[in-house]
Amino acid sequence: MIEGSRMGTGSSRRSGKLVVSQRPSILQWAGVYRPPTLGLFVLLSIALISGLSVVNTTHENRFSFNELQELREQANALEIEWGQLLIEQSTFSVEGRIEQKAVNRLQMRVPETSNIVMVSHE
Repeated sequence: MIEGSRMGTGSSRRSGKLVVSQRPSILQWAGVYRPPTLGLFVLLSIALISGLSVVNTTHENRFSFNELQELREQANALEIEWGQLLIEQSTFSVEGRIEQKAVNRLQMRVPETSNIVMVSHE
């Protein structure tokens, strides 16, 4: 009996008849359909998916952290602006208080425009 694998044709002779056997596919030859190999492929796939998930999560965390830092800087800038506005408001309220005290305590009033005299120094 001559085996087809030695002949390289994928055929063999039995009892004077030519029997053509099919070559196994590359997946069958590699043993992919065996349970241990399938289990290995499943574990490798899970490990790959897990690794990619870690990379994706790390990227999202870094992006979110950068966005958080920008928002903190923006909050600090707004806090500074708020402080400046409070100082400005207190400055304006002081002028109003001075005018109010001048009218109430000293009975001062704003003169008519006809009574205002402009003095120039030359």
